[in-house]
Amino acid sequence: MNLKRLTAALVLSLLTLQGCSTSPLGRSQLLMQNEASLAASAQQEYQKMKNEVPISKDKALTAYVKCVVAPLTKEVVGDNWEVTLFESDQVNAFALPGGKIGVYTGILKFANNQDRLAAVVAHEIAHVLSHHANERVSAATLANIGMVALAIAGSRNQNTQLAVAALGLGVQYGVIMPYSRAHETEADLLGLDIMAKAGFDPREAAKLWEAMKGDRKQSIPEWMSTHPSDDTRITSLREREDEALYQMKAAHAAGKKPRCVMPK
Repeated sequence: MNLKRLTAALVLSLLTLQGCSTSPLGRSQLLMQNEASLAASAQQEYQKMKNEVPISKDKALTAYVKCVVAPLTKEVVGDNWEVTLFESDQVNAFALPGGKIGVYTGILKFANNQDRLAAVVAHEIAHVLSHHANERVSAATLANIGMVALAIAGSRNQNTQLAVAALGLGVQYGVIMPYSRAHETEADLLGLDIMAKAGFDPREAAKLWEAMKGDRKQSIPEWMSTHPSDDTRITSLREREDEALYQMKAAHAAGKKPRCVMPK
């Protein structure tokens, strides 16, 4: 097989290879990693963060965050999740395999009511339920295998070296980034379902992204980003709102009505 065909074959294999697993929303997945090992690594990273990043001493704010998280975790398998509120201006939150959740106080500037905070945390929980960390590591591993194989096939050939560089860019922009954007969209939609089933108002998810969009100084083209554009996210969330509202009403009828008030 000549160099061009080998390169094309490797890229094609990365684009088309599917695993036997399926995400909660029905997307085929390639999962090559051991989930228990990922959870153990996540536990180590979580503990490291707790040692290095200040933990909020605001008891009322911490109680509020846990009040929002509790109904969400009850909707997923295994509700024994550890929650930590970190004192940081970072506009972020995360959930890790093994049931670990971190919320930065900076996100509360935008997630300024229970429903918006629920949208953030439910999105992060959705990443865990969908095994996105496993997928990302698996995709990166597969990409590295392909580039190593190509490099070995012609390590002293200048054209091969250029092909390896081109393959790296192709994998990054043609596989890894779209893969990550698919994960983000999936987490948005599954997160919307989770928050609605817990009784939170799903309409606040799109409003959260509108608020964050209005505060951004600049943005990069979506194809160069690991995340969908704000407009793409808002549109996909709104398209699912009616279904999510139905789930919220069913939750309310079942007595699931979160009442978490953010301290002033």
